[in-house]
Formats: sequence, C-alpha cells, structure tokens
Amino acid sequence: MKIPKVKFVQPLPDYMLNILYENGEERIFDVKPYIIGSWFGMLKDLNVFNTVHPAGKTVEWQDGQDIAPHELYELSNPV
Repeated sequence: MKIPKVKFVQPLPDYMLNILYENGEERIFDVKPYIIGSWFGMLKDLNVFNTVHPAGKTVEWQDGQDIAPHELYELSNPV
C-alpha cells in the first residue's frame, strides 16, 4: 500500500489531529496513546502539541517527534 503525503494537519482538542492527505483523504488520528515517556510526553504541553506540521508522509512537532507514516495512516479514521 502506497501512503500518500500529508498536505495539511490541524491539531484538535483532546490530542487529536485532523490530517488531509494529497489524495484528498481526510483522516483523524488520536495522539494520546503516544504521549508517554520524556520524549513524546512533551506533547502533553498544548503549546508544543500545537506546533505539529506536515513532514512528507507523516507529521512532526517542533522538537522532532513524529509518528511512523504507516501508523499515522493505518490507525487514523476517515472523516
């Protein structure tokens, strides 16, 4: 399965992401299960969480945290 590039990402309440892919798909991804430990735990701070931006086939935050492209796509729900 070919994973499309992320065109746009919007942080939503409750640590969710609204993701628009280049193929027109819009999906919602729950980041909460990833917000553990010292590295991903920084995302609990909404000022940090809201820095999310597209990074090729995935999304990334200001300090470099990212989600594996296949997880971001396969574990997200279509809108």
